[in-house]
This record gives sequence, structure tokens and C-alpha cells, in this order.
Amino acid sequence: MQFTLSDLWAHMGLFARLIVLALAVMSIASLFVTGERLFAFRKAKKQSIEFAGRMAGLLQQGGIDAAAAAEAGPDPGYLGRVLDAGLQAYRISPKGDPELIFESVSRALERQAQREVQTLKRGQGILGTVSSTAPFIGLLGTVMGIVNSFQLMAASGSGGLATVSAGIAEALVTTAFGLLVAIPAVMAFNYITGYIEARSVDIAESSNELLDLLAKHLGHKPAMASPANVGGIAARVQAR
Repeated sequence: MQFTLSDLWAHMGLFARLIVLALAVMSIASLFVTGERLFAFRKAKKQSIEFAGRMAGLLQQGGIDAAAAAEAGPDPGYLGRVLDAGLQAYRISPKGDPELIFESVSRALERQAQREVQTLKRGQGILGTVSSTAPFIGLLGTVMGIVNSFQLMAASGSGGLATVSAGIAEALVTTAFGLLVAIPAVMAFNYITGYIEARSVDIAESSNELLDLLAKHLGHKPAMASPANVGGIAARVQAR
């Protein structure tokens, strides 16, 4: 027997083949999720940068009222959806009670921010499951392969490397395959986690700046941000 992948597959038992097939499905799933998330992140980042630029211009020219009256667009990205939720809450809030308006906008921003973070996390559970379970599934195949090797040794009545080498090779292949599936999944999971944390900071900063501007508009006393600072959100999103 030559220790090539085709020969190892031909000599694998049913259980080992099922392990390899399960790992192959997990690998395809993790690659699909990673590719879909990267594409979605790139698209959402571009849309958010464009929305932040438009919003900065509206705030500088007409203030909160002009920004609330403007259309956010068909898909303004995660940042646009959060800010638009706050602006729409301001638009429909009954005028005359600054405290109620401020609280309504704050709650709307917080609710939408939570929704956007959960949307960004879509598929992360699959990557986490693959990265944590693939090595153990491969190890299960290894254990069963070694058990089969000792069974062959007992059945033949003789020992030695020649008797058990095929079974041990089959067992180690499942472990190696499990690691090959898990390592990219771990890397993708860590990257996506870091990306989501950075986007959460972007959302929190932009929401706080909008609240500062709203407080200034309503006559509150806290330190206010300049409308030009909202345009800086675009630069921060692009840099990360």
C-alpha cells in the first residue's frame, strides 16, 4: 500500500469515510460563510461611508431638521440605518417636549444599533462551531482508526509496524484533515469578531455625535460636537 490520499481513501473503513465527509461539509460551510461575510462587510462599509458623507453635508447646511427630512436611500449601510432610525424618531416625536424627543431618539438609536450588530454577527456561530469541533471530530476518527489497527493486530496474531501501519495512517489522516478545516475557521472567526467590534465602535461614536447635535438643537447644556465631526465618521469607517 502506498500512502497517497487515494490509497488511504480506498482502504478507509465506513466510519473514517463518514468522518472525512463530515469534515468536508464543515469546511465548505465555513468557507461559504467567510466569503459571504467578507462581501457583505465590504458592501456595507462602502454604503456607510457614502451615507456619512451625505449626512455631514445636510447637517452643515440645514441642521437636524434637514437631515431628518431627507431620504436615507434604499440601503444606507449599517451606519445609515442606525442614524436614520434616530432621525426618524426625531421627525415623528411630538414637538414641545425636549426631554421626550431626546429620549425617543436615544432609544431608537440603541435599538437599531443592537439589530445591526446582530446582523453583522450572522454566520459567526457556524464559524465558531466548525473551529471548535473540527479537531475533535478528526480526533474521533483517529481513535477509531487506532482501535481498528489493534483489532487487525489481534486478528492476525502478530505484531509489528507492518500490521498496523495502514490503520495508523488512516487514523492520522482524519486528524490532519480536522486541523486543516479548523485552522482557517479560527482565523476567519477572529477576523470577523474584530471587524464587528470595530463597527460597533463606529456605530456608538456616530450615535453619540448625533445625540450631541440633537442636544444642542434642543437647547441642552452638554458639550456638543460640530456638524463637521459627523463627516469624520466616514474617514474613521474607511480607515478601519
